[in-house]
Amino acid sequence: MLENKNTENTSLESLGEFGLIEHLTKNFTLKNESSIKGIGDDAAVLDFKENKAVISTDLLIEGVHFDLSYMPLKHLGYKSVMVNLSDIYAMNAKATQVTVSIAVSNRFPLEALEEFYSGVELAAEIYNVDVVGGDTTSSTKGMLISITAIGESKEEDITYRNGARPNDLLVVSGDLGAAYCGLQVLEREKEVFKVNPNSNPDLSMYTYIVERQLKPEARRDIVELLKTLDVKPTSMIDISDGLSSEILHLCKQSGVGCNLFEDKIPLDPTVIAACEEFNIDSTLVALSGGEDYELLFTIDQKEFLKIKGNPNLTVVGHMTDQNEGAHLISRNNSKIPLTAQGWNSFSND
Repeated sequence: MLENKNTENTSLESLGEFGLIEHLTKNFTLKNESSIKGIGDDAAVLDFKENKAVISTDLLIEGVHFDLSYMPLKHLGYKSVMVNLSDIYAMNAKATQVTVSIAVSNRFPLEALEEFYSGVELAAEIYNVDVVGGDTTSSTKGMLISITAIGESKEEDITYRNGARPNDLLVVSGDLGAAYCGLQVLEREKEVFKVNPNSNPDLSMYTYIVERQLKPEARRDIVELLKTLDVKPTSMIDISDGLSSEILHLCKQSGVGCNLFEDKIPLDPTVIAACEEFNIDSTLVALSGGEDYELLFTIDQKEFLKIKGNPNLTVVGHMTDQNEGAHLISRNNSKIPLTAQGWNSFSND
């Protein structure tokens, strides 16, 4: 993906750090009232007035979090922003600013970074956030990305992980497992390409799951939907590491147990088909696949009628007393303890 048909690539050395920052950020303009000063000074200046600031940051490393053999740089820029905005929306807050820092080796020309920043720019435009700062530096190998997202919310609207209570309903947005299935397709085609560089894969039947891996969307719409429905979640988290890991986070932080019903887990038909093709269990994929960036939250039972029948939301279980533990209720009504099998960046596997 790094090969550019245009051989007239521009070395980063020719611009220098400040010239590079100025070049890559020249198209960013400020859209939010809370953005007083953006790029161009020693620090950004933000003013949230009576609201609380919400801040999250993520580090993405080439070879650990992304593979440039099948991840286009524009998609990577977009996804890097989504990963962080998702954390802000998981606090039931409005995302308003991001900072973008990258370190790259000398194998990356200016044109490659322009592609990456065009993805950042598209994400900022669609989600109405301001890029207000960051840094660029050199790396001895590969690419490292660090993005910080900043948001705002009224104090009473902020939703933490620790507010779930026994008998609260457990709700998830969208469908699960697609990003993991998309990754399996991309990894398979990568192996095929190694053997036959002239192969031209037809991924049309995998469009949905591949897009969920390469270009996920943060669920700002769900935060807005809940406000419209006048529903305040009692706890919330985004699904980055797999459904089971995130449920266990809510249980631990809130001091509750949970019953998750296998037959309620929302799966897209393309995910079910891909799981059959790859001979993997679709429930396991939903529980442990990760990178779905859907929102998982709990609500008081009395709020159920407000969300009932909404195509964006699925009730997948309920919270219990802590001493009952966290369980998956299988399709044959077996009670299986939930374990955190989500993705672990420190695993050697």
